[in-house]
Amino acid sequence: MSDQGKSFKYKLDFYYQSALIYLVTLVLYGGIRGNFVEKKFEYVLNDPLMYVIIFFVVMSFVTLGLNYVRNRRLIITGDALVFKHRWAERRIAVDDMEWLHIGREARVQTSGRFQVIMFKLKGKRRIFRVRVGRYEREKELVAEMNRLSGRVPRRKPRRWRRRRVTDR
Repeated sequence: MSDQGKSFKYKLDFYYQSALIYLVTLVLYGGIRGNFVEKKFEYVLNDPLMYVIIFFVVMSFVTLGLNYVRNRRLIITGDALVFKHRWAERRIAVDDMEWLHIGREARVQTSGRFQVIMFKLKGKRRIFRVRVGRYEREKELVAEMNRLSGRVPRRKPRRWRRRRVTDR
């Protein structure tokens, strides 16, 4: 399928930061433990905590590498949203959307942004969420989704159900 439309790459900032923090922790712990406590670096490799830190460093770099290779992106075309990565893509036609809402999510803050795009497909119960802060060029992404939302009905306001309290 073609990639016509605006493409927004998935940010890898979080993965870079976590890998770097674990690596700095490994170097600092190994340096302090090896130089100041044991006076020899060879004793550091016998420390079980060192193996735990090494595990976290390796796992963070593996996760970073997998996400880099996966190359996730969101493509907005005139008639569909395409969630694409290296091995597959999922195309969601605008006509298949029951409603679309662009708003804020109070409990989740991604990259300093609270903005979320939610939509529901016709005939499905699940609500899809696209967190704007996880993609590059957030303002442009919101502008494109606003343009696209003109063709999709807005979400109906929620009706809050009150639970009846009964005395037993």
